[in-house]
Amino acid sequence: MSEPFDCESCKESLYGQKYIQVDDKPHCVPCYDRLHANTCHECKELIEHNSRELYHEDRHYHEQCFRCSRCSRSLAKESFTCQEDALVCNNCYCNEFSSNCVACGKTVMPGSKRLEYEDCVWHEECFVCCGCEQPIGAQSFIPDKDEYYCVPCYEGRFAPRCAHCKQTLVQGGVTYRDEPWHKECFLCTGCKVQLAGQPFTTQGEDPYCVKCFSNLYAQKCAACEKPITGFGEGKYVSFEERQWHKPCFKCSVCSLSLVGAGFFPHGSMILCKGCNTKKLFQIVCEQTIE
Repeated sequence: MSEPFDCESCKESLYGQKYIQVDDKPHCVPCYDRLHANTCHECKELIEHNSRELYHEDRHYHEQCFRCSRCSRSLAKESFTCQEDALVCNNCYCNEFSSNCVACGKTVMPGSKRLEYEDCVWHEECFVCCGCEQPIGAQSFIPDKDEYYCVPCYEGRFAPRCAHCKQTLVQGGVTYRDEPWHKECFLCTGCKVQLAGQPFTTQGEDPYCVKCFSNLYAQKCAACEKPITGFGEGKYVSFEERQWHKPCFKCSVCSLSLVGAGFFPHGSMILCKGCNTKKLFQIVCEQTIE
């Protein structure tokens, strides 16, 4: 008498029947489908033993249910993505979610190399310099209205040139006599110190720092003999061929400020009205004595 060969679940004899082994234990087809078959994520029906099964991210599908949720195209042999829990073929995804290249007008496919700038998108190979027409890629670039240039092309076409060295100024610099200069090129004609960010003056067309201008060209105050530069306390008073700093313009006798007041020259001295009266009285007395 032969040994029993029964279904592990329903105990029905499997002699002459189709069966499926699960963990080395035989199951009849109905029991296998009932106990072990996966449920299709799309139609919610069992995927029976004789159906072709596909799966994606722990979700199982009948082959006929594994389709694009937009156009119903089979995804069994197609590229696809998952968008908000729904399967979407590449074409539908691009039409719905991808941007178009502003240069060629074609779709920028998901996963392809792309460049973005101010809400615009390009294929990497389409983002080219308007000057040399070479791909810019990851290099620095400079926008000019709706055109984009690599740095060498932009400098060659548009960047101002330093009045001294004639090289381009990409950023920064100073303007002197309506001409651009590199900061490192704008120097004192005398001592060659950089003048950018500090007071300076000119003699003819040549710029000078305050110190050099004072030493070389500035008038000297008749009182303190220091240069009158026009900077700081540089406001001055001029009379005939003499100049004074305003703080130095005072009576030679009593030191009363004479700025905005009447004064009287007396040789190398300047006198206020009171001291001038005394001086005249003194001179008259001296003459009377003689």
